[in-house]
Amino acid sequence: MKRFVTGIFAAVSAISLAMSSTAALAQAKPPLKLGGILDMSSLYADITGPGSEYAAKMAVEDFGGEVLGRKIEIIAADHQNKADLSANIARDMFDNQGVEMLFDVAASATALAAGEIAKARNKIVIFNGPGSIRLTNEACGPLTVHYVFDTYGQANVTGLASVKQGLDSWYFLTADYAFGHDLEKDTGNVVAKSGGKVLGSVRHPLNTSDFSSFLLQAQSSKAKVIGLANAGGDTINAIKQAAEFGLMKSGQKVAPLLAFVTDIDSIGLETAQGLLLAEAFYWDLNDDTRAFSKRFMDRIKRVPTSAQAGVYSSVTHYLKAVKAAGTTDSAAVMKIMKETPINDMFAKNGKIREDGRMVHDMYLFEVKKPSESKGRWDDYKLLATIPGNEAFQSLELSRCPLVKK
Repeated sequence: MKRFVTGIFAAVSAISLAMSSTAALAQAKPPLKLGGILDMSSLYADITGPGSEYAAKMAVEDFGGEVLGRKIEIIAADHQNKADLSANIARDMFDNQGVEMLFDVAASATALAAGEIAKARNKIVIFNGPGSIRLTNEACGPLTVHYVFDTYGQANVTGLASVKQGLDSWYFLTADYAFGHDLEKDTGNVVAKSGGKVLGSVRHPLNTSDFSSFLLQAQSSKAKVIGLANAGGDTINAIKQAAEFGLMKSGQKVAPLLAFVTDIDSIGLETAQGLLLAEAFYWDLNDDTRAFSKRFMDRIKRVPTSAQAGVYSSVTHYLKAVKAAGTTDSAAVMKIMKETPINDMFAKNGKIREDGRMVHDMYLFEVKKPSESKGRWDDYKLLATIPGNEAFQSLELSRCPLVKK
């Protein structure tokens, strides 16, 4: 009997030792780190910022918190809208912190800088917040994804719809950096091809507080539309000051070429009513968007922007590809990401092309009148759904060297 008990004890001890070894091996695996380079404190903080960091953490939590036996960690840093700082953060994340993938990188100049570091390190970078079309043209890469929107898509949806309504003469207020320049150029091309005219433009410093001189130039142009080729706090301030100058009451239309629901909330429906704008996502589109947005609001206390919803979707898509590939090797993961359609609350049958553009439907909205809104965040009326292959630049027009023609 004593030998029997001793044998059982030995067997149990062996099993326990094996289980402990397995647990220790799993714990010994380094975490899979994903890095967000965000605007945490300046004019794009509401659009991306802490909301994008939380959206990424939501995606990780919903995925189960680990993949391939590795715990998944989200780390984030503030680039302060400085391209050199963004590049340094990307370099540090890859070289010293063990980050495998970058996400968001809000603002175009900072995205272009971080993107070059990711290319040099052979790492995946997914852009959610920046808009410059250069990211899938001259600056494209085999491991680069432009996920949410771009200047071509915004221009195509907003500019074309406006000219069709007879708003055929334009003057641009343009943020003086890569994103603003591209947005003005792309929208101007759409206006001209649609039979309209561009009467001129003026460029303003990033994050300026005084638009008076720029608005006076736009007003004197007599253009039917003042196109705002800017974003975030610049868009909000420009619209508010345009209203104070009486531009809308005089008959000129102000068209924000990149605006988010958080911007409209800051402006207020009394001032923003009637604005036409293109968006990639809206919290109140359907049951899926509402369910996701409710969970997001429980923590962040505001609805998600399209950039933040795109972070959740893209991080989830990346993690699914890592699991399917059985590795974090960038090329193997990207191959599956491009082969696999994206179907979630952000996109239906979304597809990542060879130039890195994630093609999905875009939406044209009109901002509601105060009398039409049922409460805060009930800001948009859907006017049209534009299929992705119509909204975004075609591969035939692509300047990406990866595209075979």
